[in-house]
Amino acid sequence: MAEPIIEITDLAVGYSARQILSDVNIDIYKGELIGIIGPNGAGKSTFLKTIRGLLPKLEGSVKFLGKKIERLPEKEFARTVAYLQQHVEVGFGYTGKEVVLAGRYPYMSWWQSETDRDEEIAMECMEYTGTAELADRPVSEVSGGQKQRILLAKVLAQQTPILFLDEPTTGLDMVYQEEIFRFAQELSRMGKTVLMVVHELNLASKYCDRILLLGKGKLLADGKPKDVFTEELLSYAYEADVEVAKNANTDSLEITTKINELSSKKRRDLLKKICNE
Repeated sequence: MAEPIIEITDLAVGYSARQILSDVNIDIYKGELIGIIGPNGAGKSTFLKTIRGLLPKLEGSVKFLGKKIERLPEKEFARTVAYLQQHVEVGFGYTGKEVVLAGRYPYMSWWQSETDRDEEIAMECMEYTGTAELADRPVSEVSGGQKQRILLAKVLAQQTPILFLDEPTTGLDMVYQEEIFRFAQELSRMGKTVLMVVHELNLASKYCDRILLLGKGKLLADGKPKDVFTEELLSYAYEADVEVAKNANTDSLEITTKINELSSKKRRDLLKKICNE
């Protein structure tokens, strides 16, 4: 069996005053597309930041390609893992190409400028993400979906074997959301290992190879979408009445929530008061 590309052992994450997750044990392999799901506050982004080394872990061990993260120099780390964080602010006036070229910095010394090869890689990544025509436009002038594809081109320009994407589809319309999932799937098929924090459970069930379900302070489930997206598990994790059905035409899962009659009546009564009915 292949060696894991990431090894996570007895990991606890959180902040000095509050532990969010504990006893997380996961092996991740080359070419996997993994969706990280769970309710708000479950620790999805905190988990991703911790295994990227941006937050100190409280307990346990994280290894990339056999090396503990404490022993990875930052430049080597940046050549191993590309991280697309939430809510990226781009400085005023920076063009699409300048943002993407920032992904090449792990390969440059502080005194160096971008080479012709760096420019070529940046433009290839922009072409792949459909943003080549935005190369000379200030990022402040493009749409949310276009900006997100530019940022994806930036992490691709790092040419790392591992990609961490923290809620890459937040605020995007359904066309751009599915496009980001397709990009991630194509990259994993080419051997990249992709971990995504996601809220779009229907898209995660359609595109991801594997799902990590976080909640109640721990890793609740780890497996294929069909094994994790069950009514019992999701209802427990999200503390809601979740319904899972299979679409007969597409064979994909459709995940929705139900409102019980008591809750529904209370909501109607409140709505009448709010609307002065």
